[in-house]
Amino acid sequence: MSYNRYEIFKSNGISEFFPFIKLPQKTSDKSEIYVLGTTRLDILSEKYYRDPNYDWLILSANPDLSSLEFKIEDGTEIIIPFPLEISLKDYTNEVVKYTKYY
Repeated sequence: MSYNRYEIFKSNGISEFFPFIKLPQKTSDKSEIYVLGTTRLDILSEKYYRDPNYDWLILSANPDLSSLEFKIEDGTEIIIPFPLEISLKDYTNEVVKYTKYY
């Protein structure tokens, strides 16, 4: 079962607001060069995590990219947060920080 990134933002069972959370880079992260018309974030997620549902995590590590995959420019370096378990913990920690301050 995939990580539910919406759960922490629910109030009375409803997600009312969902902020962008920037994921810090680690030395263990991987990278890929985006090839227009070939590369897809769900495929990268499957390749590195054996689950296609973590495209959002890849976007969290790449805040300079558009949130719309089709706007990513050919030849752009894509950072892949790695390994998954540590990256999810990092994401959760960033969410906790966010909720403390906002």
